[in-house]
Amino acid sequence: MIDIQKKYSIERRDFQSAGQVSSSIKKIMKQVGVNPEVIRRVSVASYETEMNIIIHSNGGTMEFVIESDYIMLVALDKGPGIDNLELAMTEGYSTATKDVRELGFGAGMGLPNIKRCADQFEIESEFGKWTKISIRFEH
Repeated sequence: MIDIQKKYSIERRDFQSAGQVSSSIKKIMKQVGVNPEVIRRVSVASYETEMNIIIHSNGGTMEFVIESDYIMLVALDKGPGIDNLELAMTEGYSTATKDVRELGFGAGMGLPNIKRCADQFEIESEFGKWTKISIRFEH
């Protein structure tokens, strides 16, 4: 399998483009022959990550890497960071605004779903500044 590295920019509140990054990632994985079950897990995690950046941050980036034995997603946003990581990882907990919930997002399942799909999951945040999520999938 060929090594691939792509970096995507994701804008705050860009619901018009929501899902384009994760769709691009899914298309690339299909083209290079990644196992369908791995594609499913990466697709769910990339979509949830993309939506978290759109909904909760001031914008950011997602890097997608395919190596011979693993796939990595690394998302870095421009704040405002997460005050309480333990609480943020609780299923059903959400800081989404009313208008975001009315669009059908913000149910508080994003971070738990990302972790559930990943073989390795790491989240770091400096409140008021940034959040970084690193997700690894073996294939």
